[in-house]
Amino acid sequence: MTETSAPQRAVDIVVVTGMSGSGKSTAIHALEDQGYYCIDNLPTALVARFAELCAEARAGLPKVGLGLDLRDASYVARWKGVRGQLEEAGHHVFVIFLDASDDVLLRRFSETRRVHPLGEGRDLSGAIDIERQALQPLRETADLVIDTDALTVHDLKRRVHESGDGRLSVEAGPAVTVKSFGYKYGIVADADMVFDARFIPNPYYVEELRPQTGCDPQVAEFVLGREVTEEFLERILSLLEFLLAHFAEEGKAYLTIAVGCTGGRHRSVAIAEELAARLGREGLDVIVRHRDIERGGQ
Repeated sequence: MTETSAPQRAVDIVVVTGMSGSGKSTAIHALEDQGYYCIDNLPTALVARFAELCAEARAGLPKVGLGLDLRDASYVARWKGVRGQLEEAGHHVFVIFLDASDDVLLRRFSETRRVHPLGEGRDLSGAIDIERQALQPLRETADLVIDTDALTVHDLKRRVHESGDGRLSVEAGPAVTVKSFGYKYGIVADADMVFDARFIPNPYYVEELRPQTGCDPQVAEFVLGREVTEEFLERILSLLEFLLAHFAEEGKAYLTIAVGCTGGRHRSVAIAEELAARLGREGLDVIVRHRDIERGGQ
């Protein structure tokens, strides 16, 4: 008899379940934002095998989010055994049950005009009642129950980010990208915030600096070694300190900050590099991109 081998690695499995219309899709999207590989409505009979494949995958899928509900008729009957099987195999399982009052669910289905999964042959109230009764045992054994009656989409995402036993990390804020650009080539299309550095003296008009870029120390010193540039950076950082906390509360996933000068080769590059460095020293992961640095500048 062949002995069953343990999986190569444990998988962190977060299950999102609960009443239809309570916000499961939003919760799954919140998990995706945190790097979870998510599947909605995977048949319960396939969950254990799927976890096994994730554990054995060469690249590994260590974080998995599953949306499970009564679209799979066997879900309630099978789940207790499936969870036991997963935990016996060494995987970590955390179940989030989303709930809402009947009145709120009725309003949401009315507003979205979606058909309830159990609505065939029943009115909406009857479908909600049957689903609530069927899911009650799962609600009682869930690791976390979230009542979404008074939650906005952003509130629910934040609750999912903050939930769990440390397996679901709290978001520090949006992923930040700082881009330099030249106004002569147009503003960065995906910028959330744009700062204009054209008031700073231009290295382009210094003959020995013209062929260099803002990444070169001589140009960086020319641009950054001015009181007006330092004040400019301090004001930007002060604004970002205020905004980033509020962006995080709203569940904003990405923030693109664009810094422009005339040609996008000297001033904006030096300032973007310095801004990214200072944000990095505050503990943020920042990506820097220079869109127009190879275009010649001015």
